[in-house]
Amino acid sequence: MSSWFKRKDKGIQTPTEDKKDVPKGLWYKTPSGKIVDAAELKQNYYVSPEDGYHVRIGSAEYFEILFDNNTFKEFDKDMVSKDPLKFSDSKKYVDRLEEAYEKTKLKDAVRTAVGKSLGKDLVIAAMDFAFIGGSMGSVVGEKISRAIDYSIQKKIPFLMISKSGGARMQEASYSLMQLVKTSAKLAQLAEVNIPYISLCTDPTTGGTTASYAMLGDINIAEPNALIAFAGPRVVKDTTGKDLPEGFQRSEFVLEHGFLDKIIERKHLKKQINLYIDLIQNLPVRK
Repeated sequence: MSSWFKRKDKGIQTPTEDKKDVPKGLWYKTPSGKIVDAAELKQNYYVSPEDGYHVRIGSAEYFEILFDNNTFKEFDKDMVSKDPLKFSDSKKYVDRLEEAYEKTKLKDAVRTAVGKSLGKDLVIAAMDFAFIGGSMGSVVGEKISRAIDYSIQKKIPFLMISKSGGARMQEASYSLMQLVKTSAKLAQLAEVNIPYISLCTDPTTGGTTASYAMLGDINIAEPNALIAFAGPRVVKDTTGKDLPEGFQRSEFVLEHGFLDKIIERKHLKKQINLYIDLIQNLPVRK
């Protein structure tokens, strides 16, 4: 086969700021086999109009969807992970971090910002799965904690958008401490009656589910997102049982009482702000 048709480099990802406008003729194939024009996909909030499949997106796309005119002030944008344990598995942790910086043009697996959403201030922490599988390390915990501090100080509602494979094993107990730290911060937020909306997206697993993802005043999710502590393969291997259809997907989780609502991406901005108005007993914004 001609080398023209071979992709030699795997896992190529372009940071959002470097992405060009999508030319006509590029296509995206959903898991059900539906073919969608890439420009049409972007206009439709990265949801396939053919089958409603929600394509995974990152913090840049969520900020664009939720902040008015995509205008916001980002917090702690240059905060990066250290390697206190000098951790090494198949490669050194410092090398993994360098690789992730280069590939994603992100500094870690969460970005935090404040901006107007339907005309009122909102603090958003949005995770990026592209950065080491959205894993929770010290930077993730610290950035979320500082964003919550800002919410408390300025009395601004807080939205957490989870998308994670769980704790970052290269940081071991430092990573696990982020569960405690972020949960304690959210308790402080609750004490001063500031609304916290938790949005689970595909996938929300491991430490995120065990901490901040399930602690919202309102817990919502996108359709068909995987939401679990241990994934279905691990559960099946452990129990030796066949799992029900749609096990651990948003709809299953909603049915079993762990979610309040499933919301399509195009309705997120309006619904999140509706919940905030209702929680604060304020007139509903149009």
